[in-house]
Amino acid sequence: MRIAMGNDHAATGLKMEIMEYVKGLGHEVVNFGTDTSDRCNYPEFGEKVGRAVAAGEADCGILICGTGVGISIAANKVRGVRCGVCSDATTARLIKQHNNANVLAFGARIVGPELARDIVRAYLEAEFEGGRHQDRINMFTEIEGRSGL
Repeated sequence: MRIAMGNDHAATGLKMEIMEYVKGLGHEVVNFGTDTSDRCNYPEFGEKVGRAVAAGEADCGILICGTGVGISIAANKVRGVRCGVCSDATTARLIKQHNNANVLAFGARIVGPELARDIVRAYLEAEFEGGRHQDRINMFTEIEGRSGL
């Protein structure tokens, strides 16, 4: 699987750890984030990952900022992106199974490296269940159309 990753300055260290972990699981990683701790703006990286996923250049995305919230808001502004913020593995699994989330976000100031690995693994191993959940995904698409996204 090809995974787009993005981060801001608050998450550079954790992003590096998660990139190596994801590669170790056998996935390809495309780095759209910063590699320094110099102050930067997380919306830029959320948008880059969102656009790569929406365009099919990546199978899914992983975003990390201080809380995961700001960068996820930016990604969700891209048409076709369904990004969820997770602070536990159960939520990470469910955003894929029920919401067919194509981007995962979490906060470097919220979760540590071990929990981050658990979250990423749960998300990557989960599969969309379809069925009644597909009706809701279709509703998301309708909302995007009405919103001009």
